Amino acid sequence: MTTRPQGASLTAFELLLDIDRRCRLLVADQPPQDNRLQQWSGIGFRIAGQWFVAPMGEVAEVLREPRSSRVPGVQPWVCGVANLRGRLLPVMDLSSFFGLGHVAPGKQRRVLVLDHDDLFVGLLVDEVLGLQHFALDSLQLSPPQPLISAAARFVQGHFPRERNWAIFSPFALAQAPGFLDVAL
Repeated sequence: MTTRPQGASLTAFELLLDIDRRCRLLVADQPPQDNRLQQWSGIGFRIAGQWFVAPMGEVAEVLREPRSSRVPGVQPWVCGVANLRGRLLPVMDLSSFFGLGHVAPGKQRRVLVLDHDDLFVGLLVDEVLGLQHFALDSLQLSPPQPLISAAARFVQGHFPRERNWAIFSPFALAQAPGFLDVAL
């Protein structure tokens, strides 16, 4: 870069080159990726007093409980069908599916939307607890105790903290016999 008299302004291109140079210096000072603490992140939620976390890639979005239309002749865990931006979203009560009764009414209820291949369904939960981050080395492959017994086949381990966070796989739930077989 050529030297300019003091007070002279840089051209836009020279300014971009200077920003690029400074960014490259900052990146060079970062520790290698392998040395950073590896983390696992997921969407935390609660049903029937049990704390779960779903892998980030398995939940497309989180919604407030939408208005839904009841569908006759279906299993009791089917809350109905909602219109989500022009798509029909079947909403399933996860607590009821596990045989624990319906999700408690309240403003905290949320729907976890699964949108994968041909699957488009919403799971109604008591509360969503936001994005949760865990150190990967704290992963325990055994299910936590206590655990809702009906949920055990969809749990892939847990992260112990102030409470045990069970790793719940919505994709495993969707592939389970009976979950999508909603007709009576």
